[in-house]
Amino acid sequence: MKNTTKYRDQNEFRVFVQNTYLNLIKFKNEENLVSFNEQLLKILPEIKEHINKRLITAIKNGHFSKGKYQANDFIDQLFIEAYTHIDEVKEEKSFYLWLFKKTNELLDDIILKEEFDTLFFRNIDNYSKPEWDEMVEKFSTDGDGDLLMIEELDDHSYPKNDYVLNHVFIEDTEKELTEKLDEALSKEEVNRHINSVLHNFPSAMHTVFDLFTNQQFTLEEISEIRNCSIQEVEELLNDARINLKKSFSKRYLMNGW
Repeated sequence: MKNTTKYRDQNEFRVFVQNTYLNLIKFKNEENLVSFNEQLLKILPEIKEHINKRLITAIKNGHFSKGKYQANDFIDQLFIEAYTHIDEVKEEKSFYLWLFKKTNELLDDIILKEEFDTLFFRNIDNYSKPEWDEMVEKFSTDGDGDLLMIEELDDHSYPKNDYVLNHVFIEDTEKELTEKLDEALSKEEVNRHINSVLHNFPSAMHTVFDLFTNQQFTLEEISEIRNCSIQEVEELLNDARINLKKSFSKRYLMNGW
């Protein structure tokens, strides 16, 4: 079921999710599974996109082959989890957080044996500009295609957030650097570079960065989603930014700028 309502930002979308929760409780109490699933389906596109990102990262890191898992495999299970356990949610404002928490638990069960790919981080200071260019080009030809082949995410009713420089460079002391990059690179070039580098990160780091920037969850909310400490979330987010800054520096600032 497609939803044609347009949402201006993440906050407005969360209000919609909260209202949806009240309807879901009503349908659950009426034991109306069909209406429950139809209502839940309206708020799933962003969760499906989050699932796709994690699946692509796992595929690229060699944890399982392309096509072995589809986003709908997890969505189907999420329907069951939501209908069975929605009573765990104490208030409507917690429902969206709870859905992401359940989704990540399902994904973590599959990607349980993921290994930390240290090779990328050991060599990040040594990559040349041609090597960075090759990495981004490979992502452009493989990464976007994989995403579209796993699922068609064509519901434009939901806010889509691309990565921007302000997601990486947040300190006042970095303003001059940010302006220099902003003048030289298009928004598409920035987004594609960040995406390509993120796909070389371990899943935990990639997921935290995405939940914080695109989904706009707080550190406290992410710690609940991932069942870890706030300190661990903060460290993963900081490490992601540090390595993204290095990638911009090595690819652009130290190569003829």
